[in-house]
Amino acid sequence: MLKIIAIAILVVVVAILIYAATRPDTFRVERTTTIKAPPEKVYALINDFHSWTTWSPYEKKDPDMKRTHSGATSGTGAVYEWDGNKNVGKGRMEVTESSPSSRIVIKLDFFSPFEAHNTAEFILQAQGDSTEVTWAMYGPANYMSKLMGVFFNMDKMVGDDFAIGLANLKTTAEK
Repeated sequence: MLKIIAIAILVVVVAILIYAATRPDTFRVERTTTIKAPPEKVYALINDFHSWTTWSPYEKKDPDMKRTHSGATSGTGAVYEWDGNKNVGKGRMEVTESSPSSRIVIKLDFFSPFEAHNTAEFILQAQGDSTEVTWAMYGPANYMSKLMGVFFNMDKMVGDDFAIGLANLKTTAEK
């Protein structure tokens, strides 16, 4: 009986490992909202990492995290590094593209609790007296990411944070 249980467990583990290997090699998470403010105002809040403390959901997950700003004050070349608790980990962001009032691309590097190298992107589109804002993150999915994805829904975990961040951004920009 013990032998049958061991074989069954082994079959399940192998099946999970094989299934993980078949998952996509890339991922993308995105959320969108509409903010009743001009693109210029919203853009300024995203393009300057110093402003992120007013709206980013990650800032509130660890108010005591260490923050370092370097490079340009805002826009292309601006760098933000953080070192925080287990909820935010340690990482670095650098603005690599900044198109006034329409698009910001950020190189996003996580060092802990796990290493990952992704891209974050904000797209802003004027909609009359409002701005449609899309916050996306995408990148490669290595085998460990694929395996974790079998058990954890990254779109929900990260997407929920993005939704909170966009709601905070909306509140801040509409003041």
